Amino acid sequence: MPSLIGRLGQDIVTLLDTKLGLLKLEIKEDVNAYVRGRVSIGVGGIIAAVGFLLLNVAIAFLVSALFEKTLLSQPVKYALGFLITGMISLIIGAAVIIRARDRLAKRSLVPERSIEELEKDKRWLKREP
Repeated sequence: MPSLIGRLGQDIVTLLDTKLGLLKLEIKEDVNAYVRGRVSIGVGGIIAAVGFLLLNVAIAFLVSALFEKTLLSQPVKYALGFLITGMISLIIGAAVIIRARDRLAKRSLVPERSIEELEKDKRWLKREP
C-alpha cells in the first residue's frame, strides 16, 4: 500500500510537471503571436510614413502641373498636392494599423487550454480518495 501511495504521489508530480510545461508552451506561443502583431503595426506605420513622404512629393508636382494654367501661385499648387497625398496616405496607414490591431484583439494572452486541463485535474484529484 505505501508503494502505491508513493507511485500516486510521483504520478501527480509528473502530471503537474507536464501541465506546467504545457502552460509554458502555450504562454510562449501567445506572447510570440502578440509580438508579431505589434511588429506588424510598427511595419505598417513605417510603410505608411514612407508612402506618405514619397506620394506627397510626387503628387505635389503632379497637381502643380495640372494647375499650370490657373492663377494659383506655385506654393498653393504644392499645398494642394500635399493635402491630397496626405489624406490618401493617412487612410492607407490607418487601415493597416486597424487591421493589425483587430488581429491582436482576437488573441487572448490567457492560456485557455492549460487552465482547462488544470481544472480537469483539480476535479479528478478531488474525486480520488
